[in-house]
Amino acid sequence: MARGKMTKEKILAGIIETESYLNKIQDVDVLMEQILTEARKVVNADAGSIYVRDGDRLAIHYAQNNTLQKQLPPGQKIVYSYFSFPINEKTIAGYSALTNSLVNESDVYEISPDKPYKFGRQSDAVSGYRTVSNLTIPLRTSGGTILGVLQVLNALDEEGNVVPFDKDDELYISHFAANATVALEHAHLTRSMVYRMIRMSELRDPKETGPHVNRVSSYAVDIYDRWAFNHNVDPDESRKFRDTLKIASMLHDVGKVAISDLILKKPSRFTEAEYLIMQGHTWLGAKLFNEIESSLDQVARDVAMTHHENWDGSGYPGKVSIEKGDPIEIDPDTGKARGLKGEEIPIAGRIVALADVYDALSCKRVYKEPWAEDKVLEEIRALRGTKFDPEVVDAFFEIMPSIQAIRDRFPDTE
Repeated sequence: MARGKMTKEKILAGIIETESYLNKIQDVDVLMEQILTEARKVVNADAGSIYVRDGDRLAIHYAQNNTLQKQLPPGQKIVYSYFSFPINEKTIAGYSALTNSLVNESDVYEISPDKPYKFGRQSDAVSGYRTVSNLTIPLRTSGGTILGVLQVLNALDEEGNVVPFDKDDELYISHFAANATVALEHAHLTRSMVYRMIRMSELRDPKETGPHVNRVSSYAVDIYDRWAFNHNVDPDESRKFRDTLKIASMLHDVGKVAISDLILKKPSRFTEAEYLIMQGHTWLGAKLFNEIESSLDQVARDVAMTHHENWDGSGYPGKVSIEKGDPIEIDPDTGKARGLKGEEIPIAGRIVALADVYDALSCKRVYKEPWAEDKVLEEIRALRGTKFDPEVVDAFFEIMPSIQAIRDRFPDTE
């Protein structure tokens, strides 16, 4: 904490240690959320936001607020509205990005009239929160590119009173932002590689779009967070797993690149024979990650292989060889590969199964219109304990505001 008893040297040493931790996070979204969390710790800020640059605009990516968080039941997250705004002098964050400068305001309601920017009070009015001190800094690469803006709000002293951010805070947040930006650059490289694989799938399968994989992966991480809370999963283990789950769930259908265009692009329902061929995308996708060199390989293989398995054992592909798709264990009742059942299915596969079905039912396809939300939710409730893990379904319904916010944030483009 900047206003605690730690020396300046110890605080800066802690920031350097945090750099090593942040560089281990692979997914951009998970990293940005953690950057905001760690930045607030560095300067003991009650709240904050992180914005991502999208062309000539900034879009909010994460918002955190300890005061508002404490008003929620345990395990729930603050749901914030997605919005974007121009990079210009009219807002504090926009001004920071435009001028590549740090901004420190002791009271955003008393900004000097000779400054070009103003504080938008609408969010305070809606939430009932009073923003006072504001420290904003651009996230700038060594090459001069602005990736986004980090904003921390309401510095707290040792008694919990809101105070201005001081010159030491400016020093700490500047060091932190520089280190965090390096980690962001690395994560962007990983995301670019993942998106290339997704675009390759999209060329083959019209349903495999960027918004679809962003929704499914975001649903999956939020469902996992609630499931992990319900199961008292160690926070360090949870943070590591959600990072790999985010990337792995984006690649859940990557095996479709090996399926014929005659099937993938068929503008109607599959025949039984075509459906059997389509089922092969599971083990074909898993095969891409079969040489396990990291936890991401393991989780990506699990997700690709098992996101169509059902809790009651009726799903596919079942016990088959990843190399050739041949049955390893036969179900005597069906004569086909025995399906995985219950907790035989890895938790990542059980979660992505629900996230994928929710998205498929909620969205338009060439062979169907989107279902009404109440009908989708009714169907998921009906499949609790047969198609879906009951505890995963429970976690899903416990975070419905977050699910709906994600759906609204990544709409399909025409």
